[in-house]
Amino acid sequence: MTDILDIPVKLADGRETSLAEYKGKVMLVVNVASKCGLTKQYEGLEKLYEDKQGDGLVIAAFPANNFKGQEPGSDAEIVEFCQLTYDVKFPIFSKVSVKGEDKHPLYKGLTGSGVPTTGDGPMKERLRGFGMEVADDAEIVWNFEKFLIGRDGEIKARFAPDVTADDSRLVGAVEKELAKG
Repeated sequence: MTDILDIPVKLADGRETSLAEYKGKVMLVVNVASKCGLTKQYEGLEKLYEDKQGDGLVIAAFPANNFKGQEPGSDAEIVEFCQLTYDVKFPIFSKVSVKGEDKHPLYKGLTGSGVPTTGDGPMKERLRGFGMEVADDAEIVWNFEKFLIGRDGEIKARFAPDVTADDSRLVGAVEKELAKG
């Protein structure tokens, strides 16, 4: 199996790279969308990034249009929205698919890791309440699902979309990984 850090990805500015660029750092990989009810999470993610980047945290945002067309914009439009609306400074990558037949290899690796999702019960119930079919852990449930990758490149935790950046479970897991520095 390919190391998750070595999977080719592209930044929103078009530069080809991989998460290996951040090797030795703690990463929070998040699939994002600009027109979602959870979009306001950008604010908390940016605050977490600003608070912890000096300790070695990187937040990697991967826009995805897999859920009800909530990320329709181009890469440039997405970056502009994030910067103007939420003053986002963490890396924003090129739009990818995070589920289904055309799932990006990075998300195949993340969802195929077997790491259980923290806090997914309430989110799944909410989606069911809207009459939506809810995926199992082999798929991303919704926008703003988060994967924590340790300094060693291993997936340490997975958080449901409605687990926010200031949730004690997420903050505690991030701080635990940062302390291993």
